[in-house]
Amino acid sequence: MDSLNTDKIFIIGPGAIGKSLAVFLQLAGKEVVLLRGSVRNNSYYTEEISVEMPGGIIHTAKIKIATPDYYSQIEGTIVFANKSFGNERLAGLLKNKINHSPIVLLQNGLGVERSFIEHNFTNIYRCVLFVTCQVLNDKLVRFKPVDSCPVGIERGNSGQLENIVNQLTTEHFKFNVEENIATVVWKKTIVNCVFNSVCSLLEADNGIFYRSKTALMIAQRIISECRIIAKEKQINLSQEEITESLLKISKLSDGQLISTLQDIRNHRETEIDTLNAEIVRIAAQINKLNEVKETRLLGELVKLKSNTNHS
Repeated sequence: MDSLNTDKIFIIGPGAIGKSLAVFLQLAGKEVVLLRGSVRNNSYYTEEISVEMPGGIIHTAKIKIATPDYYSQIEGTIVFANKSFGNERLAGLLKNKINHSPIVLLQNGLGVERSFIEHNFTNIYRCVLFVTCQVLNDKLVRFKPVDSCPVGIERGNSGQLENIVNQLTTEHFKFNVEENIATVVWKKTIVNCVFNSVCSLLEADNGIFYRSKTALMIAQRIISECRIIAKEKQINLSQEEITESLLKISKLSDGQLISTLQDIRNHRETEIDTLNAEIVRIAAQINKLNEVKETRLLGELVKLKSNTNHS
C-alpha cells in the first residue's frame, strides 16, 4: 500500500482521454499515475503508451499504472477520465481515500458531478473537453486537439482552480479557467447529443456534419429542441453559436469516430444516459417532454443499439 503526495496527478480511467493526458503530462515532467478504476486488486506496473497526433507524429512515455486498492490515501489532483456511468461506484469507493484533494471531471454530459456532491466531496471541478481521441490498440491512442478545454468550479475556490489548470496544461493538451462553466457544459452537451446519437446510428465519423447538408439539418433540429430545455434552466444559447461549435469540431475531427460509436463497436456501455437521456429527464421534470421528441427518439435508438450489441 502507498499514498500519493500533493504534487502528483492521479488519472482515473485508462481509456483514450486518460492515456493521452497521462502521456503528455509525463513528457512534461509531471508525476502522474493512471488508475484502472474498475479493477479491485493491488496491482502496480509501468507500461509504454504512445499517442499519435495529426500528421502522424507520435509521442511515447512510460506510464505508471495502478488500481485504487494499491493506495491507502490519495493526495494530489485526481482527474476522472472514466465513463460517467461509473461515478456512483467510484465516489463510494474513494470518498474515504481522497479526503480534501481536488477532483476534476473530464466527462461528457449533464449531472456527472451528482454522485460526488451526494458523497460530500469538498473540492469538485468540472472540465469540458474539446479534444477527440480514439484507441487504436492497447498501447496506441490517436489524439486530435480542437481547442483549449475550460475548467470551472462546482465546489472549490478560484486559487485552487488556477493551480489545477496550470498543473494539467501541456503543449498539446491545454486547459483554461472558465468562470461560467455551466453554460459551456450545456453548450457542449447539446453538441454531444448530436454527435453521439447521429454518428452512432449512421456509423459515420465526426466529419459527417460539415460534409452532409442533410446531416446538418438533422443536427439543427436536435440543437433547437435542446436549446428550449437549456433556456428553461436559465442557460441562454443561440442556434448559431452551437452550430458553429458543432461544425468546428466536425471539421477538425474529420475521420475520427465518436466515443459512443467506439463503445458500441467494442460491446461497451455508452454515456448516452448523461446526454440525450439526461436532456429528456430534465424536460420531463419541467413538463416539456413534447419539445424533445427527436432528441428522445435518437437517444432511445442509441440505447437500443448499444444494449442489442452488448448482449
